[in-house]
Amino acid sequence: MKTLEMKTLVSAVALAASLSTVAEAATLKLSHVRPQDTAIDTAAAAFAEDVAAATDDEVNVRLFPANALGDYTVVQERVSLGAVDMAVQPPASGADKRFQLAYLPYLVQSWEDAQQVFQEGAPLREEVEKIYAEQNIRVLGAWPVYFGGVALNSQVENAADPTADKGAKLRVPPMKSFQLMADNIGYIGSPLPFSDAFTAVQTGVVDGVMGSGAEGYYASFRDVTEYYLPLNTHFEMWYLLINQDIYDELDETQQVALQDAAQRFEAARWEGAEADQARNEQLLVEAGATIVPVSDEQIAGHAELVRENVWPVILEDIGAEWANSVLDKAIR
Repeated sequence: MKTLEMKTLVSAVALAASLSTVAEAATLKLSHVRPQDTAIDTAAAAFAEDVAAATDDEVNVRLFPANALGDYTVVQERVSLGAVDMAVQPPASGADKRFQLAYLPYLVQSWEDAQQVFQEGAPLREEVEKIYAEQNIRVLGAWPVYFGGVALNSQVENAADPTADKGAKLRVPPMKSFQLMADNIGYIGSPLPFSDAFTAVQTGVVDGVMGSGAEGYYASFRDVTEYYLPLNTHFEMWYLLINQDIYDELDETQQVALQDAAQRFEAARWEGAEADQARNEQLLVEAGATIVPVSDEQIAGHAELVRENVWPVILEDIGAEWANSVLDKAIR
């Protein structure tokens, strides 16, 4: 064979191999709820880089921050259908009311307790993964966010007294547990989608927000937050999700790389989450908010009221027998 023909053949083979590699490469869209350059955005970007490096760029993760693909409740449905490949976000109880168990107010009281209850392999975590699986969603990992509190756009008398009637209306996530908690600690719960919350506070439809923590309030509500109450209302855990069918289309090596990267993503967050919460409380102060002092006794008073008045209603709503069986293994 002539030298020119040989070079042409080699080039053709190389081109075919290159096209084959491109064809096999996968780009996965990953949605999250926070703006760019926030903690989760930075962590998700590191996860994407980790995945690309581990798969020699055969799997690439493209980020869509700030609800660019829709509110998290909508995105969960889209991940279930495969219209969105991946997400890292809170679970939406509208899709399955059993998710409310993971949001049970005052479920845990410390970071040590939170890690024990929510880490991979823990009974509650396994139940959450099963519920997602029923929606054709695979849990790759998780991202512990913070203990929640209340953000207010004006001063409220006795804001940290669990028995006082404040007369203030709070936006709460569209979950029964949050509305009941707000109502039982002296506020008025008003369920609204996350995407409508800022405007609701800004226009005076509500007086503040419940359902997030210092990081969330700084990222999305700092311009309308005048006071912050670190009440430890709930522990927020987000889950790194992927559509099960899309995961199954990856080869075994790619699946392992994705899962390993997810474990590193989660482990790194557990190491820095508590310090990040304190940092975000300080950022709120620097943005002009006042941190309202909350004593351990006041937090305990909130917890007692909520466990007595809210828990029975929520557990009955989601199935008391199932819920209590999970709680017996998780915390009791």
